[in-house]
Formats: sequence, structure tokens, C-alpha cells
Amino acid sequence: MSSTAAATNSEFDYLIVGGGAAGLSLAYHIAQEPRLAGKKVLIIEPDAKMQNDRTWSFWADEPGMFDDIVAHEWRKIAFRSPGFERVIDLGRYRYKTINGLDYYRFVQKALADNPQFTRVHGNVEQLENTPAGTHATTANGDAYTARYAFDSRPPNLAQLRQPEKHRYLLQHFVGWEIETESDVFDPATVEFMDFRGAQQHEARFIYVLPFSPRKALVEYTLFSGTVLPKAEYEAAIRTYLSETLGLKTYRIVAEEVGAIPMTDHPLPARNGAHIINLGTRGGRAKPSTGYAFKRIQQHSARLIAALATTGHPPTNATGDKWQFQLFDTLLLDIMQRRGETTRDIFRQLFERNPVERIFRFLDEQTSWADNLRVMNSVSAGPFMRSIGQVLRGRPGKRS
Repeated sequence: MSSTAAATNSEFDYLIVGGGAAGLSLAYHIAQEPRLAGKKVLIIEPDAKMQNDRTWSFWADEPGMFDDIVAHEWRKIAFRSPGFERVIDLGRYRYKTINGLDYYRFVQKALADNPQFTRVHGNVEQLENTPAGTHATTANGDAYTARYAFDSRPPNLAQLRQPEKHRYLLQHFVGWEIETESDVFDPATVEFMDFRGAQQHEARFIYVLPFSPRKALVEYTLFSGTVLPKAEYEAAIRTYLSETLGLKTYRIVAEEVGAIPMTDHPLPARNGAHIINLGTRGGRAKPSTGYAFKRIQQHSARLIAALATTGHPPTNATGDKWQFQLFDTLLLDIMQRRGETTRDIFRQLFERNPVERIFRFLDEQTSWADNLRVMNSVSAGPFMRSIGQVLRGRPGKRS
């Protein structure tokens, strides 16, 4: 993979804007497809991706393209709320996590000796359709053309907001990776959602990824409209460590901070004839949960299959189904209107459904019959109120 200024003003088959999870996923899928071996690909990324800036977690019931760099996987998850706690065997599923830096290095190594890829550093300021394809201009004035462009830049939701029509929340969190002096954690079980803390009119829970009996990532996570002062997340983590786990001493070895958009604002799959949106920009972060990594891989696979077969991106590259978009909107409306009831909805979901059905539902793979089983397993009241708001075409407000 070359990385030189000679790429300026050159013409490419594919232009990938952004070298994060979505951009590198598409590049890796291209590299693995023999029918696209002759295509020239340019990746424009603003930085070199040399830091472990994030982690991605997901569940899977079959092998994946990135299993070689999975940092850890678990066979059980725990759900906890007042009055109901359960440790759940995942059966054929595994819950997995990948470190960002491992992912970046893995893909970059796979592309390094592939002459069809060129990488340049820069910020794309203008990306537009042309009669023959796309034209991109960077902040320093470099220009590139390509048949198709794949844009993974984060969307500017602040400019797009239509609060009278759509719901805008965040999944925001602070996490500490800690080490302890004695065995504390069960390395076989993810603390998936621990809702036993105060909700404060929002959905708030602790999430723990245990890597060993003495090492874990402990996160305080919220679904709400605004982030908190950092000290509030840290106070909640300290309370969990001291009061729930009984820890008096521990060492913080790393920190993770993030805020993932959760919205039913339409994020289009493409922008004109030749620009296809990727990642969060293309709506690949699931609106009601924030999970994105597996959805990004599925999107990449659909794009590459069509490009290899027809030479063009598919008309419906995402495969999204309207009924699951409706389910996401309803849950977002409940979170925005009465966030504290989210705890009861998830409690009923995990208390009354097998985990396989829950995962298939969240993966948008359930049948109509299973969709009805899921919906019948939770209290109808909050959803009926939100259905009324959706039918009237406006979000619910806190009542």
C-alpha cells in the first residue's frame, strides 16, 4: 500500500474517506475479494491510527473475519436489576471484544503490500458527485477523483437536528480498566447491564468486561440526551467498586470515554449516485443500543458482494427493515420521555425471553412471530404512549 503525494489528481476506482472502523472494514473486504483485485483504491484518513482509542464489543454465533484479533470472548452474560438477577449461558453465541489498535494494525498490515491500495493523510472538506463519479478536495487543496466514494466521516447531527420530528439521545460512558490485588472478577461472565443503581429519570447501568480475575473494564453508561460532568461518571464507578464489589484498593491502568449518537433521524445510505455512506454516517450504529461493529461488517459484505457481481453498489446496501426501525423509534421515544422505565423494559426482556431470541431481535433477524413474542413480553403501556407520539409525527416529551 503506497502513501505518497503522487496520488494527487490521480483517478481511482474507489475512494474511502476515513480510516476508522467502517473505512478499514470496507478496505479489508475489498482486499479479500479476488474479483476486485484490479481496482485502485484510495484511503484518505485524518490521522495515522496509532493509538488504542476505542474498543468494539459484539455477540456472534459463527466465526468472523476478525477472530484472530479478538482480545477476549465470554460464554456468559449477567443481567441485574432490583428484584431480578440472572447469569445467562450464551449457548452457541459468544460475546467478543476487539481493541481499536489491534484492528487498525491488522487491517493496515493486510493492505501494506497490496499495490491496489494507496493511503494519504488529510481531511476531506468537499466531496461531491460528478457525471462520471466523485470528486474530493482536502483541506490543503489536494484533489482526487473516483468512480465511487465511500464516506465514513461522522455526521454533523447538530446541524441536522429536527427535534420536532425526531429523537436525539446519546449512549455516553466513562470506563476504567482496573487491576486488583486479589481475585474479584469472573472472567467467563460479562456484567452486561447492572441497573441496580439510581436511575435519576434516565437509563443508567454498569457494564463490566472482565479479562481475568484481577483485571476488568468497568464502565458507567447512560442513555440520555446530554453528557454528564466527568466527575459524575467517576463517582458512580467508585461507588460500584467499593459498595458492590467491596474493593478498597485498585489501580487504574487505562480509561475509555465515549458518546455514541442514538437517533431515529434518517441517515441516508447514500448521497447521490456515486457517494455511499458508511459507519455512523450511514446509520450503522443501531439507534436503540449503539452497537455498530457487526452491522458495519455486514454492510461492507453487502457492498462488496454487489460491486464484485455487478460493478455497482446495491440499491439497498444496508438491508434495514422498516419494522425494526419502528421498534428502535419506540424505544428511543420511551428513553427520551421516561428514561427510568428503560430498566423495567430490559428486565422484562431478559426475564421472559431466551437470550438467543433477544440477540436475534437486536440483530434484526427475528421472524414476525418472534417479534410478537418479544413485544408481548414487555409492558404495553410505555409503547402504546410512544406509538401515539409516532403516529402524530412528533417525539414524546417527559411527562
